[in-house]
Amino acid sequence: MFYPTWKRLWGRLINNLSAGDISLRYWFVASSYQLLPTSSFRLQDTLATMPQTGIHRSSLALLLGLLFLLLISGVTAGLMRKPSYSMAEFPKLIDATIETLTEGLARNKFTSVDLVKAYLARISEVNDALHAVDEVNPEALAIASQLDIERSAGKIRGPLHGIPLLIKNNIATNDQMNTTAGSWALLGAKVPRDATVAQKLREAGAILLGKAHMSQWANFRSLNSSNGWSAIGGQAYGPYFPHEDPEGSSSGCGIASALGLTLGCVGTETDGSILAPAEFNNLVGIKPTVGLTSRHLVIPISEHYDTVGPLSRNVKDAAHILQAIAGVDPRDNYTSAIPAEGDIPDYISACTFSALSGSRLGIPRDVISLNLNADNTSGPRINAFNQALGILKAAGATIVEDTNFTASTEYFNSQLSSVLRNADIVVNLPGYLELLTYNPKNITSLADLRNFTQTYPLEDYPNRDTGLWDAALQPDAYNNTDPRFWPAYQQNMYYNGDGGLIGAIERNNLDAVILPTKFAYDQATTIGAPIVTVPLGFYPVGVPVVSNSWGLVESAPHIPFGLSFLGARFSDANLIGMAYAFEQRTKIGDKLQPYIVPKTELENVIGKKR
Repeated sequence: MFYPTWKRLWGRLINNLSAGDISLRYWFVASSYQLLPTSSFRLQDTLATMPQTGIHRSSLALLLGLLFLLLISGVTAGLMRKPSYSMAEFPKLIDATIETLTEGLARNKFTSVDLVKAYLARISEVNDALHAVDEVNPEALAIASQLDIERSAGKIRGPLHGIPLLIKNNIATNDQMNTTAGSWALLGAKVPRDATVAQKLREAGAILLGKAHMSQWANFRSLNSSNGWSAIGGQAYGPYFPHEDPEGSSSGCGIASALGLTLGCVGTETDGSILAPAEFNNLVGIKPTVGLTSRHLVIPISEHYDTVGPLSRNVKDAAHILQAIAGVDPRDNYTSAIPAEGDIPDYISACTFSALSGSRLGIPRDVISLNLNADNTSGPRINAFNQALGILKAAGATIVEDTNFTASTEYFNSQLSSVLRNADIVVNLPGYLELLTYNPKNITSLADLRNFTQTYPLEDYPNRDTGLWDAALQPDAYNNTDPRFWPAYQQNMYYNGDGGLIGAIERNNLDAVILPTKFAYDQATTIGAPIVTVPLGFYPVGVPVVSNSWGLVESAPHIPFGLSFLGARFSDANLIGMAYAFEQRTKIGDKLQPYIVPKTELENVIGKKR
């Protein structure tokens, strides 16, 4: 009697969830991890391959709970939606903003469950080709349904209520998803709680849709690997040219946000890992001041350099996400430096059209020259940068030329940043590993991790070496508790401080410094200062295609690039305002579309239910 009833309910669940070929297999495998499928298959195939000898009790409980939530959400959705609503009015997900999605949710045009289904279908469409997402959240639909119920009852947590977001695969979550940093070493590891930023997103009502692909160990393993590669997720590719280098370690965040596989993504940066994938994916990226967002239970490289921030298709969406994740956290003492006793500015209100009026923006031409000497592909980038100066001036900004960084040449040739990162990781990584409640490979140190990587076949060693770890573990290397660390750190602080960004700002009474984003990554690293990048342009038709040794295309027609605003510590709100004012005058992000775009839209998901 129970089995036929269950089978009928299962059939109803299949029909309700079908939005293209979305797989449910993540939901019913206790304590397991599965990559997104390398080929699509239908939900009915999943049903056919389920064992007929019974269902695990926890799986059955989860199934019944999901059935209850989805049936309720289906009823409430049917009551809320207007049958006469025109399908043509649904926002295209590649262009959708928090404001347009929130408006649609508020007016009962669609539900958060609809959004999750659409985004999952879009991921399924392109993930075989681009590898943007490592893992989807098996609880996403249930969470969306609960948030829909809250909305229907008049409880709105904030602008992110019911909005699906991805997070990078080094931001821990205490749920059914893994946090691996792209390595088999952490597959199945468990954490005691969510990372603070993940917890804040949940509290704000965001739906954690899944874990975005990333360069393994945030690009801090090999001297000879490639951007966007990890042992677990394979090689990711950018969406603006076939086999495009996805750039930076938050590569999956960039790809997924660019294609509307999510509204936005929370990534991490040590030195360029938000800014690079943002600019090469035609996105806005905010590298917040170190200490503005908590790093608790984020797999670390360097406590002095690491920060957590958003990538999205426009400045205001990025501001909304930053608003949700910023704040003091007792578990990350760097956040105690937030000014005004931890009171966070209103980053959304900072997004005004007049934000550039009266500002003084400096250009360190020496930094540009040094980088151009090492890069022969940036001609179009520099041309677009120089043309943007007219737009900035017309918006009311004063451009101050040659606000040079006095120590730029010395810093450009220095290895101190690498030495300091090495000193941090040998202390900071074990600190994270100690917090694991389950450590399947019993890895407790960087040396243990190196040994695992060099002996585990799927880690692709020695094809991809462990050169960065080797340097950190050399007998003469030191960690950040060694007396040699402090003077080295102070010297590097000078490079970004008096001899760099901060010196230029103070000597010239600047509100910000502007640079092509590719040249901005490491100009604020050591002092932990903020940078915001916005779309500036893209390589024109006719430029030569340039690939690296892995065959990844680094420059080619239609590959985007960005403009960065750099400021003093905790000047994030000012930079966001300037970036918004530039974005609104140029709308460059709207002028370029990826060569590959998923087809599923909200109308496809909702249309199947009518």
